[in-house]
Amino acid sequence: MASGADRRLFWFTAVGVVAADLITKLIAASALATRPRPVVGDFAVLRLVYNEGAAFGISLGPASRWIFLALALIALVVLGAMVRATKPGDRLRLLALALVCGGAAGNLLDRIRSAQGVVDFIEVGIGSHRFPTFNVADSAITIGAIALAVSLWLEGRHVAHTAPVPPPPPDTAKEAGAATP
Repeated sequence: MASGADRRLFWFTAVGVVAADLITKLIAASALATRPRPVVGDFAVLRLVYNEGAAFGISLGPASRWIFLALALIALVVLGAMVRATKPGDRLRLLALALVCGGAAGNLLDRIRSAQGVVDFIEVGIGSHRFPTFNVADSAITIGAIALAVSLWLEGRHVAHTAPVPPPPPDTAKEAGAATP
């Protein structure tokens, strides 16, 4: 990531995700504390949930907060290395990494500031078939992961199409001096 435009894209996106995540979580914690609010009938509901575990409520017992906090820090270090290794001008890769980094940082801040867990508040589903409650950071991580997969796939296709074609093997009969019919 060499150019100033690349750095601005990355940091503007990552900081924007963290800010949007924090603001929406603060609003959700105060506005949804007493009751959920339907947005689109029963399909989309704003419902305050504190998630002490990881995605989809995965829990590792009483130490979950600290284990997932450590894993988030490790993930941010790995993502930072990926950002530094990104080729200049690869804006899709930088945008994808910024979304994942911003989302991871947003949920990490929740783990640091509250023992209750990460604030989740977006719930979607039909009837009793509900998707686990999530937040803006989770959305950014998901969209960023999909965009990163697309970026890596496109890079793989580009490398496969630009790889040099090996020359055909030499004709051993001609080299041995044999007559060709």
